[in-house]
Amino acid sequence: MKTVLCYGDSLTWGYDAASLDRHPLKDRWPSVLQATLGGGIEVIAEGLNGRTTAFDDHLAGADRNGARMLPTILMTHAPIDLIIIMLGANDMKPWIHGNPVAAKQGVQRLVDIVRGHDYPFDWPAPQILIVAPPAVSRTENAEFKEMFAGGDEASKRLAPQYSALADEAGCGFFDAGSVAETTPLDGVHLDAENTRKIGQALAPIVRVMLEL
Repeated sequence: MKTVLCYGDSLTWGYDAASLDRHPLKDRWPSVLQATLGGGIEVIAEGLNGRTTAFDDHLAGADRNGARMLPTILMTHAPIDLIIIMLGANDMKPWIHGNPVAAKQGVQRLVDIVRGHDYPFDWPAPQILIVAPPAVSRTENAEFKEMFAGGDEASKRLAPQYSALADEAGCGFFDAGSVAETTPLDGVHLDAENTRKIGQALAPIVRVMLEL
């Protein structure tokens, strides 16, 4: 049995901007990935609304710093064969940093944590697949428009930054924006169709990386 850990934010959690609730389990991209891959593999979703790559956000009642939480999550689900990291959208908030280079550095920190973690029982570190989230889009939603001010342009530069990092670090890479786009309802989240597209598109990449 192979284990795949999906480490992300509200796009992985399954936030639905239309209902202001959560997408049905079957529509969330980790579930679609699981269904597409079939048996012999377990796909675990670890999504948290507002999670950043490696930066603090003191406006929430949970720890949104992806780097600080990652060691605990690695131990919770070990042994892991592949970790899929799709983070960076929340880094585009101006009060976080709003800078794609800083987001790249945050993902680099996550890669270092995954590879440098002290795994028990001589378990090897998992392979890493870095996924750039779909770019923030323009919206008439006043709250999200201010929350992600400037994020539409900044987030377009995440994919090339992450691709370069993947090459440097020897990780897999996928640009989720090549198959999915954010909803104009808030400019950040995904409707059911687009979150499904990500799960479907990742399946062949996961098969290759895990030699399935």
